[in-house]
Amino acid sequence: MVSRACATMPLAQRRQNPMHVIPVIDLKGGIVVHARRGARAHYRALETPFAKQPDPIAVVNGLLAFQPFAQLYVADLDAIAGGLGHRAVVTEIAQRHPALQVWLDAGFSSVAALEPMLDLPNVDIVLGSESLATLDDYRTLCAVLPATRWVLSLDRGADGDALGCRALFDDASLWPTRVIHMTLARVGAAAGPDLTGLERLRVQAPRCALYAAGGVRDEDDLRALAARGVAGALVATALHEGRIAHAHL
Repeated sequence: MVSRACATMPLAQRRQNPMHVIPVIDLKGGIVVHARRGARAHYRALETPFAKQPDPIAVVNGLLAFQPFAQLYVADLDAIAGGLGHRAVVTEIAQRHPALQVWLDAGFSSVAALEPMLDLPNVDIVLGSESLATLDDYRTLCAVLPATRWVLSLDRGADGDALGCRALFDDASLWPTRVIHMTLARVGAAAGPDLTGLERLRVQAPRCALYAAGGVRDEDDLRALAARGVAGALVATALHEGRIAHAHL
């Protein structure tokens, strides 16, 4: 049964909660890569002040030394593309940092793929619309997910079109407590977050906690999102390029 938990969160309570900055690491070929505009075939090894090499463990350790983030978003690009993915790496991150809540997007489209990750208590499953073909696929996965252990990502491509199961975008009653507005064209592009798209989602589901993904450039963008009641922002490039300082967090 699909969770309708977004209907249980009082709007006033949601707006009083602080906005979370959630760092993102994109995994491909065993390393962390720099995501830009959703063109995954062209992603290159990440260069960051937080680690000497784009090793996933080193990058996560560096990020947490910079700021004790409560959450980390992991995009397993190889798994999203249908490959083997980085299950062992994600497991090591989760076990090394038990207080860290890891949001894992690994292109989940089957129960067999996601069930092993539920054994890690600090890993939450991200269901990305781009990996789901039908509502039946979505409902099958929802049926085995505890309501507090998953997040829905509504993914839009370079042209702004909905990716994957289009029906998910139209019916907010199908959404869980937490919903990500993912705009791939803005990822790593310093284009600013899609405030218009986020506002549309807020009107659709005023009681859901919304998270912005793609385009955050600096502190001003974080303030703009917070002013609109956005629950959190997924950030990568702005952190690694030093455009969001420790003081901003």
